[in-house]
Amino acid sequence: MVSQINRCSISVPSNIAEGSGRSSNKEFSYFIKVALGSLFELETQLILSNEFGIIKGETLSSLVSKIIKLQKMLTKFLTSLELSLKS
Repeated sequence: MVSQINRCSISVPSNIAEGSGRSSNKEFSYFIKVALGSLFELETQLILSNEFGIIKGETLSSLVSKIIKLQKMLTKFLTSLELSLKS
C-alpha cells in the first residue's frame, strides 16, 4: 500500500510536468486528466490506509482536505485549457 501511495503521489506532479512540455493544450489537458485520476487514486489509498489502521483520522483529514484542494485547482485549470481549445 505504501508503494502504491508513493506511485500516486509521484504521478501527479510528473504528469503535470510532462503535459506542460507538450506542444498543444489538447495534449496538456490529457496529462492534467491523468494527474487528476492519480489524485483520486491517492485519496482512495489514504482512506483505505485509515480503514486498515495505518493512518490516524486527524492525519487523514488533513491530507484529504489538501488533496481535494488540489483536485479543485486542477479541475479549474483543466476547464480553462479546454475553453481555450474551443476558441
